[in-house]
Amino acid sequence: MTVTATSVGEPERLEPRSAGAPRAVRRVRRLVPAAAAALSGVLLYVSFPPRTLWWLALPAFAVFGWSLRGRTWKAGLGLGYLFGLGFLLPLLVWTGVEVGSGPWLALVAVEALFVALVGAGIVLVSRLPAWPVWAAAVWIAGEAARARAPFGGFPWGKIAFGQADGVFLPLAAVGGTPVLGFAVVLCGFGLYEIVRVAVDGRRGAGPWRWAAVAALISVAAPVLGAVAARSLVSDKAENGTATVAVVQGNVPRAGLEFNAQRRAVLDYHARETERLAERVREGKVPKPDLVLWPENSSDVDPFANPDAAVVIEGAAKAIGVPISVGGVVERGGKLYNEQILWDPDKGPVDTYDKRQVQPFGEYLPLRSLLGVINKNWTSMVRQDFSRGHEPGVFTMADAKVGLVTCYEAAFDWTVRSTVLDGAQLISVPSNNATFDRSEMTYQQLAMSRVRAVEHSRTVTVPVTSGVSAVIMPDGKITQRTGMFVAASLVQKVPLRSSETPATRLGVLPEMLLVLVAAAGLGWGTVSVIRGRRGRAAQDVRVDEPGVPESAR
Repeated sequence: MTVTATSVGEPERLEPRSAGAPRAVRRVRRLVPAAAAALSGVLLYVSFPPRTLWWLALPAFAVFGWSLRGRTWKAGLGLGYLFGLGFLLPLLVWTGVEVGSGPWLALVAVEALFVALVGAGIVLVSRLPAWPVWAAAVWIAGEAARARAPFGGFPWGKIAFGQADGVFLPLAAVGGTPVLGFAVVLCGFGLYEIVRVAVDGRRGAGPWRWAAVAALISVAAPVLGAVAARSLVSDKAENGTATVAVVQGNVPRAGLEFNAQRRAVLDYHARETERLAERVREGKVPKPDLVLWPENSSDVDPFANPDAAVVIEGAAKAIGVPISVGGVVERGGKLYNEQILWDPDKGPVDTYDKRQVQPFGEYLPLRSLLGVINKNWTSMVRQDFSRGHEPGVFTMADAKVGLVTCYEAAFDWTVRSTVLDGAQLISVPSNNATFDRSEMTYQQLAMSRVRAVEHSRTVTVPVTSGVSAVIMPDGKITQRTGMFVAASLVQKVPLRSSETPATRLGVLPEMLLVLVAAAGLGWGTVSVIRGRRGRAAQDVRVDEPGVPESAR
């Protein structure tokens, strides 16, 4: 006989070992759950942009649920880690484009630990009634932790960010990325539960009817919720419209080396703005009310370098409207990634300092240790960027433009704070030139689409080298550029001031799901302890004196 471990609170199953089964076959069978976990992680990666296969997230979680159910929590750790590696290794490969495979592999190794813990947690709740609900909440709790630690967190790879083309997208307006992600994961686990319960029903095993009802609700509720949430998605102009110009000046060449040509990047964006002004004079495009430049469009500090200020001023006067310029500014001995509002008549009138700076990209948390490992890494970030503390909302013409600089778009709180501060449209100025033609720019663009629906705002994405885009409040891209081309986009967009439930509720839906996860984990842990005590008591009774051998 061979002992097969079940899960929460259940006694171990005894299954006859097949005498004729070769040892190699038994080994292969033991590897099947590990292979399934890793491959389902890869399947989840394939569901992310630039592909539009969002629906693959559902079978990915269905297979992941199958691989975990009935295992021990220790097995859940390993299977979760394999799932995390299968998902994150290809998803984050762009992080090593310029700095090599070491940082990429280190990042994935750390981030996959969170998924490993989630795997163990899902095992603990996998035998509870309506387990897909508890398991989906555990996944969101893992995302919440990953978005906050270490070093301020790394939310890249949230399930919500792979759903910009999916039917569940309207749920972002209900409760933000946590609710959207919860719905997708719940539906995936629910699909597996439907299959499992159907098989058990044919065998006549257990009270499968109630389990079938719970499984069907796990799939139907997210879909019906998404359909109902469509009423929250609107492109209606509540505060009039604004004609927005997004300028992509391009860079001299891809890679980190372009920073040595900072003046060239500034000149490129000024030149493209002047071309836009010429097209306006020729009547080819309408005159914009405001112009948006990307992050790092002026790495030459215009406050310290008069020649850079002259270039920006010339572009502003040529187009005749205010420009939001992405600059690198040193002030008081500190370095800031800053957006500068440049008026054609008054010059610089307002600034916004990036608040969520990127660890290992804009600052080094472990500088002395990294210097010992590899001096090249420390030389890439010679001086740490300092953080801003206030949300950025520029008044440009008659529009209030909320600023979310590049990496900040991955964080729920940064985007929401600009909307609460009065933003009627959102700009996500970015610099993706460092990552060449990798999938990074498409992944970030999908984030902006989710943010548009989450807060019911037009979102513009000006990028140095592409892909720049204009996104409507319903998440649809109406205009976009190619990569590594100079281009400009001009479009009339709606200005909106109403708040979605997601905007008003903020972090509350996420915290509620974390509490649900904690309750499920507590319940599952107690069930395990009771199950072990019950088995121990049974063993003691069997071994008591006077119990016949035949009864043991």
